[in-house]
Amino acid sequence: MNKIYTKTGDKGETSMLGGKRVSKSCLEMDVIGEVDELNTVLGMLVEEIEDNTESTEGKELTEVKKKLINIQHKLFTIGSQLAALQTDLVETPEISEKDVEMLENWIDAMDKDLPKLTNFIIPGGSEESCLSFYARAICRRAERRLIELSEKHDIPEPVKQYVNRLSDLLFTLARWLNVGQEAEEVKWKK
Repeated sequence: MNKIYTKTGDKGETSMLGGKRVSKSCLEMDVIGEVDELNTVLGMLVEEIEDNTESTEGKELTEVKKKLINIQHKLFTIGSQLAALQTDLVETPEISEKDVEMLENWIDAMDKDLPKLTNFIIPGGSEESCLSFYARAICRRAERRLIELSEKHDIPEPVKQYVNRLSDLLFTLARWLNVGQEAEEVKWKK
């Protein structure tokens, strides 16, 4: 029987793909952890989104859930690419320009349903919207750490673009979810 614990990390180290041992506090593991946290919050958002497939809106929400689950798979791809940075021994799936384009297309489609953005928006509204705003904040933190890591290692451009676009998508999705639930957007008061 395989056990979930291996005891190999008890002294504060872990293995990257290819077997290289690194500190659990190294930058690579920090970025992987940020991406993992983002993926977890997206999973919460997927579960929070209520869909009633009898209605047109329910069918749209079912599509939203499918797209978010696809994004979760892409985040695992990013995690595997990051875990393989220090080895030539492992081939991992890759994020492509097509993946970035899919995010852009979804942003553009949602944006058509939204009022023009003329002010900063305070995160809030429905629970689903709040989770999307929260995921965006985590995504932006992951992106900052990813950029820091790119100063040390060669990070493929589509990975950086994907994470950047994902933060835009999560902001747009939060607004879109609020509009769909007729929740008022709170504009920042200077």
